[in-house]
Amino acid sequence: MPIYVKFKSDSKLKNRLYLVSDEKELKKLDLDKKSLQYFTNNLAAEKFASINNAGEFVLVAKIGDLKDDLAANKVRDLGFEVYEFLKNKCAALLVSSNNKLAVELFAEGVGLSSYTFEKYKSAEKKAKIKLKGIFTDNKSAKLAEVGHIVDATAWARELVNEPLSYLTAEQLSADIAEKCQPVGIKVEVLNKQKIQSLKMGGLLAVNKGSIDPPTFTILEWKPKNAVNSKPIVLVGKGIVYDTGGLSLKPTANSMDFMKSDMGGAATMVAVTYGAAQLKLPLHIITLIPATDNRPGGNAYAPGDVVTMFDNSTVEVLNTDAEGRMVLADALAYAKKYKPELVIDAATLTGAAAHAIGSFGIVAMGNAKKSEMKALDKAGHKVHDRIVEFPFWDDYKEELQSTIADLKNLGGPAAGMITAGKFLEHFTDFPYIHLDIAGPAFTHKKDGYRGLGGTGAGVRLLVEFLKNRTK
Repeated sequence: MPIYVKFKSDSKLKNRLYLVSDEKELKKLDLDKKSLQYFTNNLAAEKFASINNAGEFVLVAKIGDLKDDLAANKVRDLGFEVYEFLKNKCAALLVSSNNKLAVELFAEGVGLSSYTFEKYKSAEKKAKIKLKGIFTDNKSAKLAEVGHIVDATAWARELVNEPLSYLTAEQLSADIAEKCQPVGIKVEVLNKQKIQSLKMGGLLAVNKGSIDPPTFTILEWKPKNAVNSKPIVLVGKGIVYDTGGLSLKPTANSMDFMKSDMGGAATMVAVTYGAAQLKLPLHIITLIPATDNRPGGNAYAPGDVVTMFDNSTVEVLNTDAEGRMVLADALAYAKKYKPELVIDAATLTGAAAHAIGSFGIVAMGNAKKSEMKALDKAGHKVHDRIVEFPFWDDYKEELQSTIADLKNLGGPAAGMITAGKFLEHFTDFPYIHLDIAGPAFTHKKDGYRGLGGTGAGVRLLVEFLKNRTK
């Protein structure tokens, strides 16, 4: 995984960053009079000032009291700013602070900022990065934990950034097994023949236009000390490329980044991997239905009626509403586990992106209010936030079909909600739906979120699961 920065504790380095909360703390630093005066005169709130002593850097940043989530996120932003400043100047940096949270937030910001996708660049085109280590003299800071979360997020980004020329459904399943099995996650990959025997009509319908077979990947993390008697089930949309099928995407440039349409799958497998790395005492099952959506061969067509895994019939009005077709089969399959809670993640609707842009994840569901409240709290903590939308049954009316049990498309308004209500039809358990279409992929560099795949939802759900163990 191409993360440049590694995290370690206890080091004496000359390149040093001091994180201070106020002027009093600044004056206590081991600085000569001239340097102290410079930092006193030049230090602005939430920014950093630096001195270069013959190639040895001393930086000071004011971080404030970190009493709220926005203040905390500014330290992650500081990590991005310092990384951009130092990445070609020094190999390692010692972060010095009495505030363990500040050190962890800063390291997280640097770690996330250091990820780049350069697999297909020739050697001379790859970035020449010097900064490869973040150290701290704060022995309370949990940099190993930060590293696991950064690694999981970076893996999600890596999967999203891979093109279809590499990441077919079969390759996605193979990559999941290769990454997850060594950390104790059980991985089972169902091939097309098995999917056919299970009669997963939604997944098979979407796959009909492709020459590449679909897969259905099942992950299980079940430590001996799991605190939940019923599993938490995570479901991720694995459309490795989406043309829209016969309802070919009409918008200019809309297919250019459709390799990212498996962002939900990337998020959920990365969350499972992160949970295993952190050794969270939770029983987690993750389901990944995967295929590409193409208009070739015997592609499913508008007007078709598809019999799903649970025997529900669906009238297809638009083949570009394919994500909900594959997710529906996975959600119905999840019933066999009698889960405590099911959460799905998907780059599902343009409506979600239009509603709140890239600043948050659209969330809805029928789980207890306490579950959504816990998810919201986790989102603010890590600045990977959700916005809860209504989930009223009124929206189900728009999914009524004259020839089948339901149709796969609602009306022209609130498309993100009617998509969620479609999925709810296939559940009989507490359920939360996350539409990550807005924040899952960036088209220009966006601070520590990077360029391309962002890993949206990974830090949110890892924090949510961590809190669940307390």
